[in-house]
Amino acid sequence: MAEKAWSKAKELITDTNNTMVLLDEINIALRYKYLDVNEVVRFLTNQKPENTHVVLTGRNAPDELLNISDLATEMVLLKHPFRSGIKAQKGVEY
Repeated sequence: MAEKAWSKAKELITDTNNTMVLLDEINIALRYKYLDVNEVVRFLTNQKPENTHVVLTGRNAPDELLNISDLATEMVLLKHPFRSGIKAQKGVEY
């Protein structure tokens, strides 16, 4: 499924009608090796149109992505609904 999503992402990124593509939680797929980080880096470096912004989210961004990024942000958890007993919700957490 991750490979299928990455294939669609590449299609969206190279479509010059799109100026921004958000790949939510892709870093998790990279962390668990569902996708090859080197392939993602190669694609973003060599095939992403210059004026297309690609936003990659998720914890533990690999160094390979950080090295080619223009902006990296580290967020700190202050409050989370799970801590209040609210369970994961379809369409929100999965």
